[in-house]
Amino acid sequence: MSDLFETGAPEQKPAEAGPKAGQPLADRLRPQSLADVVGQEHLLGPEGPLGRMLAAQRLTSMILWGPPGCGKTTIARLLARGTNLFFQPLSAVFSGVADLRKIFEAAALRRKTGRGTLLFVDEIHRFNRAQQDGFLPYVEDGTIILVGATTENPSFELNAALLSRCQVMVLRRLDDAALDQLLVRAETDAGRPLPLNPDARNALRAMADGDGRYMLTLADDLFAMVPPKYPLDPGGLAKVIQRRAPVYDKDREGHYNLISAVHKSLRGSDPDAALYWVSRMFDGGEDKAYLLRRLTRFAAEDIGLADPQALQMAITAWETYDRLGSPEGDLAIAMLVIYLGTAPKSNASYVAASQALGAARKTGSLMPPAHILNAPTKLMKELGYGKDYAYDHDDEDAFSGRNYFPEGMPRTAFYRPPERGFEREINKRLAYWQKLREKKNARTANTMYPDEEKDVL
Repeated sequence: MSDLFETGAPEQKPAEAGPKAGQPLADRLRPQSLADVVGQEHLLGPEGPLGRMLAAQRLTSMILWGPPGCGKTTIARLLARGTNLFFQPLSAVFSGVADLRKIFEAAALRRKTGRGTLLFVDEIHRFNRAQQDGFLPYVEDGTIILVGATTENPSFELNAALLSRCQVMVLRRLDDAALDQLLVRAETDAGRPLPLNPDARNALRAMADGDGRYMLTLADDLFAMVPPKYPLDPGGLAKVIQRRAPVYDKDREGHYNLISAVHKSLRGSDPDAALYWVSRMFDGGEDKAYLLRRLTRFAAEDIGLADPQALQMAITAWETYDRLGSPEGDLAIAMLVIYLGTAPKSNASYVAASQALGAARKTGSLMPPAHILNAPTKLMKELGYGKDYAYDHDDEDAFSGRNYFPEGMPRTAFYRPPERGFEREINKRLAYWQKLREKKNARTANTMYPDEEKDVL
């Protein structure tokens, strides 16, 4: 059994001179040392966590979390080589409990000979909860060093028990500098420059969208299809290479990251950034009804009464989209995004509603004051229900100033509008009513306790 697994995943050897027939460029250029890995210096540098582990020759189990094509598999291979561990790859897509059991048995036998095993599990989030639990005893007793790779947020996709036994290493999408390093290596391998002018070279990096493997695949195609003497401009590049579908899963973290970016850009009154993130969601195939629902929520939660028209604008845009559909109705969504981004912001209504709910839960047994209770029966009238109720419209100011909070609960100002937008006018009204309330309450006190008032004076 041990021999079976030893031969099933041999140690990687340095690339031989000259490419093998049909070997992809990305495979030919796979780094042979961690120093050749680009874009992950924060992890692999001397002060980075992986750099420190290698210097100490002591690896711990870990989860490599990052976007496609950032080097997760390569780093795992090189970590095994750098610490003299047997590298055992496994795909969670094609493997099950039986495969894991065989691997654990082989690792236990290998351990008796003095050699450890680095088990690399690609797409580890594809394993269900029970399968993930199966790793725990073998990680704990040191039978394996587990290195899982995932493009999904481990907090959502992996068991808490497994996460507690692993360090999470966050890999970054490759920036332009890192991508250009890979292009230079591709040109060195081919012995000639890419058939692109400078603008098309920039466009190629943009098409890769941080994915080094995908960019090298594009470069491989360009070397094969375009003669060196006919460099392409961006238009020619777009004709030769099929545009890549955006990396966007509507039910996974990318979806929530982008809607969070939309919401926070609007809250920060940046309509341009909000339009960009909304366009990213459009391009990824987002459900427009979901987006409109979130924008309507924003109008109520983050604008509120600072601009009462914002909520109506959201409903109108929603109705417009429902009638027109895409692409014509998309403009209504864009108009709504611009309106919300440029509107004055206030969460005073949201805060007031939350605080009022909290107070209601604490004082939920208090009765309303008797004067605002209806008295449809004789008994209720005898108990004082509705007694001395002041009909506000009969007052000269259409404002009685009476207390409407329960007896035993002080009057509380839940709603505190800021001096922005329409709420500036609401503030004026509230201040005016407060002065009237104080004036009328003082007048009532003088009427009820005239002697005491004289004594005070």
